[in-house]
Amino acid sequence: MLRISRFLLLILLACSAAVGQIRTECSALKSQILQRPVRYCVVLPQNFDAVLREHPSQRYPVLYFLHGLGNNEQTLFNSGGWNVIQDLRQQNKIGDFLLVAPEGRRSFFINSADGKARYSDFFLKEFMPYIERKYPIRAERTARGISGISMGGYGALRFAFAHPDLFGSVSAESAALIPASPKQLNAAIHAGTPLGNLLGPVFGAPVNQAHWNANDPLVLARKNGVRLHSLAIYFNCGDNDDLGFERGAAALHRELQSEGIAHEYHLYPGDHSLEYFLAHLGQVMEFHWKAFSRGTAPEGKR
Repeated sequence: MLRISRFLLLILLACSAAVGQIRTECSALKSQILQRPVRYCVVLPQNFDAVLREHPSQRYPVLYFLHGLGNNEQTLFNSGGWNVIQDLRQQNKIGDFLLVAPEGRRSFFINSADGKARYSDFFLKEFMPYIERKYPIRAERTARGISGISMGGYGALRFAFAHPDLFGSVSAESAALIPASPKQLNAAIHAGTPLGNLLGPVFGAPVNQAHWNANDPLVLARKNGVRLHSLAIYFNCGDNDDLGFERGAAALHRELQSEGIAHEYHLYPGDHSLEYFLAHLGQVMEFHWKAFSRGTAPEGKR
């Protein structure tokens, strides 16, 4: 994805904050579960400090954003996503909520098959509680959303479908819903392909079938279908995705349809790129703001 120097990034963030009175805080949480510091960034609402001084009991919704493979906790901001969010707020298309982006490395945001890298446990047991103690966040699930792109889209869907009691809304762009069976993936791992090299450390080499199914959003949609009816769901994908993820998105659409679960699904012209992601980021932000505002799952496309 688009790269930018850390110095220039700080200048851009400072200028944006001065204009829109939105502040970004970046820090790290020392994880006992992962045994390392995990970096994160938080975008605070407009006039955050002034509002809290006047209204100490003010509480905000929160949207967790999971980055793609090869990216980090700053991707949303140094890619142009910051400007999209700023424009939406200035146009009053979205209101005030916290946007929280943690570093996920290449974890797919799940526990690894061998149990050595327990990212899901870290996120649920350490990171979310830490963030929601540190910042004034509303406690109810309808005020908590999760989103992601590519690998992060997989992670967002997996978190929400596995734990619908924690999240009121979920979205994904070009989610890494891999259109291959574990048998095919094992062949890729054995052949030493780039895909196989990326998946092996997380899903096992050979792929652990039980672990794969336990984290597969399609399997979880089937398993937890009844519990997903109160979850606001949105996902999109490019019709010419470089990695073939449009087939996985279409399969998830069919699965949700078969379960009678309301959702919003879009297949747009485009590939697996930064340009595609930014072109539809505004729709994602508006989707979550509507879910936060309603406090219940919106009517989705079936």
